[in-house]
Amino acid sequence: MTSDIIAVIPVAGVGTRLRPHTHTLPKVLLHVAGKPILAHILDDLPGLGIRRAVLIVGYMGDLVREYVGAHYQHLDVEYVEQPEPMGLGHAVSLAAPFADDGRVLIILGDTVFEADLRPVLAGGVNSIGVKEVQDPRRFGIVERDPDGRVTRLVEKPEQPTSNLAITGIYYFDRGGPLFDALAELQRLGLRTKGEFQLTDAMQLLVSRGELITTFPVEGWYDCGKTETLLETNRVLLGKCKGATAVAGSLVHPPVCIADDAVVENCILGPHVSVAAGAQLRNAVVRDSIINENATVEDIMLESSVVGVNAVVRGGYRRVNVGDSSEVDFT
Repeated sequence: MTSDIIAVIPVAGVGTRLRPHTHTLPKVLLHVAGKPILAHILDDLPGLGIRRAVLIVGYMGDLVREYVGAHYQHLDVEYVEQPEPMGLGHAVSLAAPFADDGRVLIILGDTVFEADLRPVLAGGVNSIGVKEVQDPRRFGIVERDPDGRVTRLVEKPEQPTSNLAITGIYYFDRGGPLFDALAELQRLGLRTKGEFQLTDAMQLLVSRGELITTFPVEGWYDCGKTETLLETNRVLLGKCKGATAVAGSLVHPPVCIADDAVVENCILGPHVSVAAGAQLRNAVVRDSIINENATVEDIMLESSVVGVNAVVRGGYRRVNVGDSSEVDFT
């Protein structure tokens, strides 16, 4: 049974690398493959038997509350405010009053992943999701002994000793020791690169003899900047069933079009995501994300992200248009 597991999801990040879009929308609510990044995480929880979640909010947290409240009434969600960005370790520590010593699944709010978590949740041991990467310097890494036990964790090492990157998915069979370690870091003021790191708390657990293992994450998709957001959109659209035909338009799958979007006299795809309320007319669009209530007319777009309520008209361009803006190339 997994019903006693609580999901802790930090969503307080500002998302500076996704500006201009994150000037008016938190990163976790940006669309990819037909729905917000956060929805890809929350939609998976019921299938794992998880009904409780704690969201650590900060930047534009009111919009996160509004979205989750409107779409996830079936989940028991608590919200905790992180008043200032003090690191992932600090963010997770704020969930302690709700998780206590129970079982905890931590998923970073900007992490879209593919992994079978059911064996992990049923395994009865602490475990970290990892994936082999070519350049480990960009990530936290783990070192393991021959038995698969984690022996060392390092945050963004300059000289990596392992290519196993930490993907942002963590399971703890007991939350108490983790929250104790996080509290100790803060009590002693132990920061790495100016922040309280979750990896440092886990290293403290390892040094205390706590067993931590790893599990493989097959698909791990970055949504941290525009280029990788589009790449993630391409990969995820290729795995789902989307629109294959629109009357009066030509569709090259994979394409995902919201039911209430308007598409007239267009050529769409491949790899196009069109959100609710968007209006596309006389346009050729490929490899792009069109967000809610955006208007795209009389234009050819490629490798573009069009923000909420944005209006784009004119000739062939590559654009990165923020929410509530208007671009007219006519």
